[in-house]
Parts: sequence; structure tokens; C-alpha cells
Amino acid sequence: MSTHDFIAIGLGPYNLGLACLTAPIQDLDGLFLEEKDQFDWHPGMLLDFSTLQTPFMADLVTLADPTSPFSFLNYLKENGRLYPFYIREMFYPVRAEYNEYCRWAAGKLDSVRFGQHVTLVEYDEAEGLYTVTATTADGATARYRARHLVLGTGTPPHLPEPCRGLGGDLLHNSRYLDGKAALQRKKSITVVGSGQSAAEIYYDLLAETEVHGYKLNWVTRSPRFFPLEYTKLTLEMTSPEYVDYFHALPEETRYRLEAEQKGLFKGIDADLINSIYDLLYQKSVTGPVPTRLFTNTALETASWDAGTGRYTLGLHHAEQQRGFTLETEGLVLATGYRYTVPAFLAPVLDRIRHDRQGRFDVARNYSIDTTGREIFLQNGGTHTHSITSPDLGMGPYRNSWILRELTGREVYPIEKSIAFQEFGAPEGLVA
Repeated sequence: MSTHDFIAIGLGPYNLGLACLTAPIQDLDGLFLEEKDQFDWHPGMLLDFSTLQTPFMADLVTLADPTSPFSFLNYLKENGRLYPFYIREMFYPVRAEYNEYCRWAAGKLDSVRFGQHVTLVEYDEAEGLYTVTATTADGATARYRARHLVLGTGTPPHLPEPCRGLGGDLLHNSRYLDGKAALQRKKSITVVGSGQSAAEIYYDLLAETEVHGYKLNWVTRSPRFFPLEYTKLTLEMTSPEYVDYFHALPEETRYRLEAEQKGLFKGIDADLINSIYDLLYQKSVTGPVPTRLFTNTALETASWDAGTGRYTLGLHHAEQQRGFTLETEGLVLATGYRYTVPAFLAPVLDRIRHDRQGRFDVARNYSIDTTGREIFLQNGGTHTHSITSPDLGMGPYRNSWILRELTGREVYPIEKSIAFQEFGAPEGLVA
């Protein structure tokens, strides 16, 4: 069994970007394991009109290496789409095309192994090596060894407590397109959620209310339909300086800020909010629109009646402190994703640092192990690295850090100071 310098588990955009940036490094041997049979990024939400919320430069590699052959612009050039993209004059790629771009990049890499379901990670103290056990697509068992690990298993769909084990055919937004046709055969549909996915699904369903004849509800616990804050000085919070500042804050402060900053990366694109209003207005010209939008409203209870084929939702209005119920045949939970510790890590959890909340204690260099140089985490670190953790544009920056830790040298120059503003109080007198 050969020994790799590192094994990366999971192949979302972050580990795929790491694979692309590793490819030209001759003295670094990385292996990338993914349980799916091909790259597939949120396939249930590849709506025709949906785009990324970050510009095309936030691709797999460009912000680390603008000359990389794995760039989005090179993908467009190789596929004869560079001039159409140029004429389109929009920075934000169509989400389905971004998915195709990632598949194109993965297809060029010899280091990627699909159909590898990792079941166990163990550590050999004597040899200082990690052994990764996986079940392959044909049911065989494969074992791999490496000196380092990079975890990129992503964040699985989150269901609110009242809806766990509820029954019926409710959908999490991650499966929306798979269940859309059946959903539209129902007499009523309710979307629960506050962010971009909820807004995209609501807009998609609203467009066809007359075609299918259903009533449509949107329930959000947010006080209003918050736009994603995308002003330029706010975007400086995705900077090396802000990561340094945030990571150095006391743990309790970081957790408070994590809760307060959700609107900075979970808000709705402002153009989509306006498009929803415009569509509502257009439909209202010929009469009442069969839809209701509820803000300040939290889902507290839920039940499913197989006889009637309906869900009964117990809702609570926060400002009025008033409860009410809503019946619906179709239920879509656009309730996001939350990081969970992969079960395969159980044998090595004693080698991983945890904070007082029980979550991974992610070091500034993105390591989580007790040595500070063996196991690295992609995403899953909003409590330590703030809104930069799920930001696509910061993926190449994080990968540049990880590669520096793995090689002992700065393969890709790492920006250290790009912000005009100062995030902390200066020491001493300010002249």
C-alpha cells in the first residue's frame, strides 16, 4: 500500500480547487476521494435562472493562481463559450454552468477517485500515518494511507426539529428539482425558509401558479426578506485581515458574531427580491394572486395526516407573540445546511481539538488536530473563520494556506493585507 502526502475526503468546490492547485506541484502527492460517481454540486437547485452569488473570479483557482489552466475562463475558452460570456456582461455564472465547469476540471485530474464511500479513518501511532478505509462502487474495500488529511465532506441538509421523521413527501430544498413535478400536482404548497434557496423556489413556483392551480405560501422567521449585503466595504470582511481579527477574538464573542452575521452570507440576492415583487405585481393586474407571505413567523410544530394528505404547521408570530396554524399539501423546507462530524472520524477524535461548545477548534491555519499540522478542514468554520468559511472566493485563499502547511513553502503567494479599513482598535495613541 503506497503512502500519499495527503488524502482529501469529499469533493465539493473546495477540495476540487485544492486538487486543481495541487496538480502542478511535482513533489506533492494528494489523493481525493468522493462517494458520488461524478461531481455534482447541489443538483436539486440547478434552476434555469439561478446564478452564483459570487463573481466568476471566485472559481476553483483564479484567486490563488490566475494563470491556472483550471480557471473558469479557460473552461469557457475550451468549450467555445468565452465570447458569449463576454457579451452577456454579467459577472455571476449560471449555477448549472458552474457545475459543468467543475465536472470539466475534475475530468482533467488523475488524483480524483469517484465512487469511494469512506467508512473509517484510523491512525497508526508507530508509523505516524492515517489509514482511510472506503467501500468502492463495486462493493469492494479499499485502503489508503497518508501523512495528512483534508476534510471536505460538506454540510448536509438541515431539517427543523418539528419536521424530523414527520412522514409524507416533504422536500428539503436540496431535492427540489427531483420533487417539483409531484409538488405542482398538489392544491397548496408552503415554502419554509429565509435565504436565497427559499426565494428561488418561491419565485420558480410563483411563475406557474395559474398553470397548475395551486395556492402558494412562503413562511420565514426573519423580520423581513433580507437582501444579501454586498456593498464593497462589507465585502472586505472576506479578507485576510478580517480572518486574523475574527480568529483572535474570544470564543464567546465569535459565537455571538456568528449568529449575528448570517445575513452577510445567507441573505437573498436583491435583484431576485425585486423580481419576485415585479412578478407578484404583474400577476395582480388580473386579480388576487393565490399566495401569502408570512414574515416574523417561526415553525414550532408540524404534523402529517396521511388520510387527507395534508400537513398542519403550528406557526408563531414573534412580534405579536401570537400562534396560528396553516394547512398545506406540499411542504418545501429551504432550511439550509449544517456541519456534522463524519462518523468515520470516530477512531481519531482523540487527535482532534474541540472548543467549549463541542465544535472543532479550527486553528488559524485551518488545522483541527492536536499537532496543528495533520488534519485540515474545508468549510465548517464560521465559528472560527467567520463568513469566509463558506465563501467560494476564499476557497483558493484557504487552499493556499493548506498547501503551504503541506509543503513547507508558499507555493501560491498568500495575500496578507488587502482591506482599507481596520477591524480592531489600534494600540496606543492614534495620530
